[in-house]
Amino acid sequence: MILSAEVHSAEPIRVLVTGAAGQIAYSLLYSIAKGDVFGKDQPLVLLLLDITPMLPVLEGVVMELQDCALPLLREVIPTDKVDVAFKDLDAAILVGSMPRREGMERKDLLKANVAIFKSQGEALDKYAKKTVKVLVVGNPANTNCLIAAKSAPSIPKENFSCLTRLDHNRACFQVALRCGISANSVKNMIIWGNHSSTQYPDIHHCKVNVQGKDVTAFDAVKDDAWLKGEFISTVQQRGAAVIKARKLSSAMSAAKAICDHMRDIWTGTTEGEFFSMGVYSTGNPYGVPEDLIYSFPVSIKDKTWKIVDGLAINDFSRAKMDATAAELVEERDTAVSFLGV
Repeated sequence: MILSAEVHSAEPIRVLVTGAAGQIAYSLLYSIAKGDVFGKDQPLVLLLLDITPMLPVLEGVVMELQDCALPLLREVIPTDKVDVAFKDLDAAILVGSMPRREGMERKDLLKANVAIFKSQGEALDKYAKKTVKVLVVGNPANTNCLIAAKSAPSIPKENFSCLTRLDHNRACFQVALRCGISANSVKNMIIWGNHSSTQYPDIHHCKVNVQGKDVTAFDAVKDDAWLKGEFISTVQQRGAAVIKARKLSSAMSAAKAICDHMRDIWTGTTEGEFFSMGVYSTGNPYGVPEDLIYSFPVSIKDKTWKIVDGLAINDFSRAKMDATAAELVEERDTAVSFLGV
């Protein structure tokens, strides 16, 4: 259904959100549709994919998007069919995945998600533009992203990334809270590795603006024991803490992080600043095993990310970077073994 008059001259881009009837998407779709992600002058067509039983719920989401009367939103297409959802995409945000149920082995969770992300990778390969930018959010996000990328051989591996911006934002806020400053005064935080409890939030290259002057996180916080202990575990366990409190996983904050991640891909990062993003590890300068989707510090220009090179890594950091890499290698090997099944 056409939703607005042709008030913008730019060609609409086609943006897919999967798991579109879920709670993350409910927090996400308004921000995308009103121009917070792809630009205030960029019209768009939203494609909303979910499983067949969720289609009635999805109709309600469509009604609400219509009722927002947003000028950039040209069309909303709810569907349960991949050939419709993935056609000619400019951007794909893959939120939907099989959640872990009580008593479920991690291996079973991986197997279910390999099936989902293999089919979505194949659909990207077959129907989407070769320039499509793909962000995987559904957990286990790094390995799901790798499976999707492997299943879409005609799309460059560099076009795939997974979300660790939520962890990045969590880490920035913890430092800001500790220093009594605003979150945007904390720059160049790094999340290394897996979007799991083995991730490593690294403050060694972080700049904190205190009273107009950039200082290191160590100088700003003045509590090395906290930075090397409780700070790391708080960020690693934050998702579980939210679930314990809300009885639901992070949605509002996940949606905000998705917006930050995709906006940075679309519009680029500021000179001298970098952010965390799960990207393809092959050829990386930090000795991380090849053929993983691993979170690195990246800068972005012309919709192309580049791993920030030349950052000194001490022994403390190296051990934590290696531990999260080992988990990802194990996850990848298990997941790849299911690909042929």
